Amino acid sequence: MDTIYAVSSGRPPAAIAVLRISGPDAMAAATKLAGSLPAPRRAALRRLTDHKGAVLDQALVLIFPGPATATGEDLVELHLHGGRAVVAAVERALGCLPGLRLAEPGEFTRRALANGRIDLIQAQGLADLLEAETEQQRRMAIESADGAVSVMITGWMDALSRIAALIEAGIDFDDEDDVTPIDLRSIEEEVEALVAELDRVLARPSVERYRDGIRVVLVGPPNAGKSSLLNALIGREAAIVSPIAGTTRDRVEASVVRRGNVYLLTDTAGLRDETDDPIEQIGIVRAREALAAADIILDLSDDPSPDPRAIAVHARADQRPAVPSAAVGTSTRDLASIDRLWAVIEERGSSVLGDAKGATFHETQREALASARAALARFSDDGDLLLRAEEVRTASRALAGLLGIDATEAMLDALFGRFCLGK
Repeated sequence: MDTIYAVSSGRPPAAIAVLRISGPDAMAAATKLAGSLPAPRRAALRRLTDHKGAVLDQALVLIFPGPATATGEDLVELHLHGGRAVVAAVERALGCLPGLRLAEPGEFTRRALANGRIDLIQAQGLADLLEAETEQQRRMAIESADGAVSVMITGWMDALSRIAALIEAGIDFDDEDDVTPIDLRSIEEEVEALVAELDRVLARPSVERYRDGIRVVLVGPPNAGKSSLLNALIGREAAIVSPIAGTTRDRVEASVVRRGNVYLLTDTAGLRDETDDPIEQIGIVRAREALAAADIILDLSDDPSPDPRAIAVHARADQRPAVPSAAVGTSTRDLASIDRLWAVIEERGSSVLGDAKGATFHETQREALASARAALARFSDDGDLLLRAEEVRTASRALAGLLGIDATEAMLDALFGRFCLGK
């Protein structure tokens, strides 16, 4: 296997650049550049030179012998001065050494996965952590990256392994009179508890849903002030504002983060029943599509919708002083009125996604969870022990796929390690 190297601290310039080397030739490469190496996990200052003896940098060198490293391989860290020329010179020197090459994107994490240092859930969590834009997203990513979600899945798999072992024992010794029959009702109750737990997890929104944010759609007739209100809510000019009715012909979307939550605001074409303009007709269709997907609707019409998602908004309250009692009066000239509307939106939004605490999964991961849940739901419907055993195996395989492990091996370990049937 090649030995790889790359800057892991972000591209220069920076005060410090951490360059990592991982693989079978990592220690030899570090010796070529730094001479004698420090004791493992002890930083030491070394002068780095290339194969011609030219000085590259004065750097801190740390070595981490495998397999107890981030990648599961011998790993070296060079803490360089973070200038572009310094980093480029050290990379060139490493590239001249046999067996070394520049790492591909994500290759350090991929090696950690291949060498059993992390599982698929943790790898996805690390990717989510790098992409996190809000505190809420950071907390969810940390829970996956640090192994908390993996521990929960492993617990489910352990429970299924116990159930599988009991069922296999019941099948193997069903004809023997001196063997106590298995307590099938107790097993069914344990399966039902697992189904209920999976239901609770699947009831939470997906990671993508938290990332996309709370969808707030502004609707109303043409020239109702939707675009002006959108710009005021996000604090920048995202939508074109004009006194001409029908200026907004298509959806205009803008994201904003408030108190750790993402809001996706959508300005739409003015809604009306009849129009001869084909472009406006397309805009109205798209507005209705956005409306159907909305979490919160800011309704600027004079006759607000009874939809429970709707918040009645009386725009241009400075020009139309008679604010209906059920509406939130706003004016783009009165920032306090915009803050009041945001308070209503945030209160409504708090119930849309719920608390970010707890395990959260991507859509593809949720499909695996749903597959496991469906198999376990069929467990109680099957009367035959062989069919029940197959449903347990199906559920275990689905959960094991989330972690990137072999479910069959896990179940065999439980079967022979815990029950010692000697079969």
